[in-house]
Amino acid sequence: MNMHIATIVIIAINVLVSLKGFNDINFFERYKFNISAIKAGQKERMFTSGFLHVDFSHLFFNMFTLYFFANVVIAWLGAPIFILIYAVSLGAGSLLAQFFHKNEPQYSAVGASGAVTGILYAAILLQPEMQLGIMFIPIPLPAYVIGIAYLLYSIYGMKNRLGNIGHTAHFGGAIGGYVMTLVFMPSLLVSETLMVMLMAVPIVILFGLEKMGKI
Repeated sequence: MNMHIATIVIIAINVLVSLKGFNDINFFERYKFNISAIKAGQKERMFTSGFLHVDFSHLFFNMFTLYFFANVVIAWLGAPIFILIYAVSLGAGSLLAQFFHKNEPQYSAVGASGAVTGILYAAILLQPEMQLGIMFIPIPLPAYVIGIAYLLYSIYGMKNRLGNIGHTAHFGGAIGGYVMTLVFMPSLLVSETLMVMLMAVPIVILFGLEKMGKI
């Protein structure tokens, strides 16, 4: 599969910034997502953190996922909108993390997961008939099933603080991808009404739980 120049540029920026972070702890600490630093005025961390990664496996997994789904979004919406969805999803992931962790001054996070999840969710909305294979399941599943299950798992992860994973940023990124795709392809509301509604279910559940103080 040939990569579009837009995808290559985004991957290159992630690799270069992450490599700098791997080798310079002061750079890493200065630009990671951190609640207290952001509250102190360092708002740029909400975006710079999206290009830093913990290690090579973290970087590889995010860029590998982006590689698989970027072309779907670019084919449907074009490279400029793909880049916009990536950026908005990154910001949405940071905003949701800030919202849910606002009273945790030490909360920190890094990674492109929010932006990449936004591209993944956009690709699923645009091409819901895609079949995706995942580990431990012998048969491919419809992309929308995996997308919905992933967000439900993210809610579970947020509620139970599972692992050293930014579940909140993943979820925020998915919301960014979902909303931006519908902004640029409102016809999906008519042509894929059921799919659009189904993929909104985890989002409604998340904010319902938050409203009830359950998360």
